[in-house]
Amino acid sequence: MKNWNDYKEYVKKSDPASAKDLTDMEEQAKIISILIKQHKEFGLSQRDLATLCDMPQSSVARIEALQTTPNLATLLKILRSLGLKLTITK
Repeated sequence: MKNWNDYKEYVKKSDPASAKDLTDMEEQAKIISILIKQHKEFGLSQRDLATLCDMPQSSVARIEALQTTPNLATLLKILRSLGLKLTITK
């Protein structure tokens, strides 16, 4: 394998269960990176964002570090606090 993308393609072709897990992780990382970018653009720290969302700063930190997956209600609370909407497409 030459790089990470080659490895991902290899995994996706050879192991359907791992392919699903990998895709799920990539999608979660995309969403979280948008949240991080948005709160930084607003000049908000994790603590500021946590205060807006009425949640502990440590929870925001764990979400941003991909150490925990937020439930839908938590995700929506964070998105709304940042003026973002969740859009689902087919």
